[in-house]
Amino acid sequence: MEAKTELQAALTTEKVSALRKYQELVIGRPGLLALLKYELIMLLCNGVPGALGFALRRFLYPRLLGRVGRGVVFGRNLTLRHPHKIALGNHVIIDDNCVLDAKGEGEEGITLGDNVILSRNTILSCKGGSIAIGDNSNLGTNCLIHAESPVKIGRNVLMAAYCYLVGGGHHDFSRTDMPIIQQPSLTKGGITIEDNVWLGARVTVLDGVTIGRDTVVGANALVLESLPEFVVAFGSPAKVQRSR
Repeated sequence: MEAKTELQAALTTEKVSALRKYQELVIGRPGLLALLKYELIMLLCNGVPGALGFALRRFLYPRLLGRVGRGVVFGRNLTLRHPHKIALGNHVIIDDNCVLDAKGEGEEGITLGDNVILSRNTILSCKGGSIAIGDNSNLGTNCLIHAESPVKIGRNVLMAAYCYLVGGGHHDFSRTDMPIIQQPSLTKGGITIEDNVWLGARVTVLDGVTIGRDTVVGANALVLESLPEFVVAFGSPAKVQRSR
């Protein structure tokens, strides 16, 4: 038997046209009008530099997205998938080359609160789960959040560069008679990062973890288990080192 994930099988089947695969993967809505609207807006403004590009994106992107607040700034070369499931609060800043991929089951998708900053090359990827980021939170460059289960980030959260949050996506590997890629993906309920948390550079947080409010996690930590409030933790795996 050929080893494929569910997504691979959907993308490689010959029963569905290439255009329909593209529309299901990227746009998330059927119909020629939805396709033309998406393609035209992305063509007109996505890669345009300078003040003209800024103005075009500010005017046109809200016509794709589910909800857009006041004063939102969109950088160049964004990837938007299932944009109708993306909701942005007031004064959100999304830097160049970010990916907001809200595809997956359900209508929750991606929700960003007021004053959220996504720095350059950051990826928010839903794959059946949802991503919610609270007011005033700041994600550094090259962060990645993967959500097969809900990922909830509170207010005033600071994530340094290259942080990796994995909500779900752990494959069962108990069977040896079939490839791991064909075995089911397991979940422990997602990830919760409470208010005022600081994650240092290259912190990895795995599924099922809650990090309590006002906690600091040092650089390069691997967080396998939940951490309480008001502590400093670091290491691989991360352990509480002291109280704040």
